[in-house]
Amino acid sequence: MESGPTELAATIQAASIEHNPDAKLDTNPRTAADKRQPMTLEQDDGIDEDDDEEEDIPYSVLRPAPRHSNLPPLPDLRFEQSYLRSISKADTWWKVALITTRDQILMPLTQGLAYNLFLCGWQHWNRNAQLHGNTVGARVRRWWWGVNNWHIPTHRKRA
Repeated sequence: MESGPTELAATIQAASIEHNPDAKLDTNPRTAADKRQPMTLEQDDGIDEDDDEEEDIPYSVLRPAPRHSNLPPLPDLRFEQSYLRSISKADTWWKVALITTRDQILMPLTQGLAYNLFLCGWQHWNRNAQLHGNTVGARVRRWWWGVNNWHIPTHRKRA
């Protein structure tokens, strides 16, 4: 059995291998070793002279193009597709009108009504919720107010 650091290094190295390399991004830049040239000796007279013949490093080598993630295509979430699928079974105009009324008017109205009733009930419950007491709900509310740094109002006794 290998040591822990060696196994960790092997795991990291194996995880970083690109199994589907991109030819544009993963090839090395061209070098002088790519083609054979006969050797020529040039005599350098001055050591401190500037060489104007030196080439700059290409920008594509310094800042390579970012890799694009290979994500699957996004699903079609437009409501038109489901609407067209539901009216494809309708054989008369009144069935199309009924499906349209159901999908475009009744369902959004029902969803909005349910959401609004939930919010109104939540606000009513919060308005009547007590911060003082020994119940679990009161403890949770005091904790939540403390986490958010809200001022906990003083307890007023009812007369």
